[in-house]
Amino acid sequence: MAIYAIGDIQGCYTDLLRLLDFIKFDVTQDQVWFTGDLVNRGTQSLETLRLVKSLGTAAITVLGNHDLHLLAIVYAQKKMHKHDTLDAILNAHDRDELICWLRHQPLFYHAHGFSLLHAGVLPHWDFIKIQQLAREAEQVLQGNDYEEFFAQMYGDKDQHWSEELTGMQRIRFIVNVFTRIRYCTANGDLNFKHKGTLGTQPKHLYPWFSLPQRQSKDLKIVFGHWSTLGFYAGNNCYGIDTGALWGGQLTAVKLGVEVERISINCAGNLNHE
Repeated sequence: MAIYAIGDIQGCYTDLLRLLDFIKFDVTQDQVWFTGDLVNRGTQSLETLRLVKSLGTAAITVLGNHDLHLLAIVYAQKKMHKHDTLDAILNAHDRDELICWLRHQPLFYHAHGFSLLHAGVLPHWDFIKIQQLAREAEQVLQGNDYEEFFAQMYGDKDQHWSEELTGMQRIRFIVNVFTRIRYCTANGDLNFKHKGTLGTQPKHLYPWFSLPQRQSKDLKIVFGHWSTLGFYAGNNCYGIDTGALWGGQLTAVKLGVEVERISINCAGNLNHE
């Protein structure tokens, strides 16, 4: 069995099919992991969602911030943003089935010596803490209080982690870390303002994976979310969002003793209307 991880799709369905064909993905033998953000901004989000769901146990996906945005629109009547491309999903005959399936996907997945998440983790969270906090948030997303969470999901006010956080404030912080972090301070305070390439951030900010005191440094972490970072392999981490949506590449990595990169060029799949 071969295991491949693929970076953010964001509705680039045709490119996904080309990449799966290029790596000769066999649904009966192989498994494909997705870093989240299956949907939005690209023009074929509905087709992407249906395909990944149809793969069953041959596919693993974690939740990304765009996936959560879709869920918030459905469950909490949040407004769509100007460049959202989610109408086809919202109007689909199988919408409720797709949305329910999406809501039950994890924030963090670990198997075969690799960890999968969308954005990142705080430097002082070790493997046990990462698992614990992911499960804590997933229980809310998949439990009876999910509508309350989505009503309160948006917010950047809380930037410092504390075990004293409670309720939906605590769950929002956990979800923000797993699905939105790029840069943080040396002590792990979040910063969502800066999204650019390495070196463009203020001196007090660091990419989450680069801090020497990171307690998860022994984990092999595969993540997406950061298209301006491009492909990244270092600090035991693999960033594989290579900007397919923006006319960059769609990237897969074959996971094993050696991590092999496979990328295809993309024309871009943005809906500019």
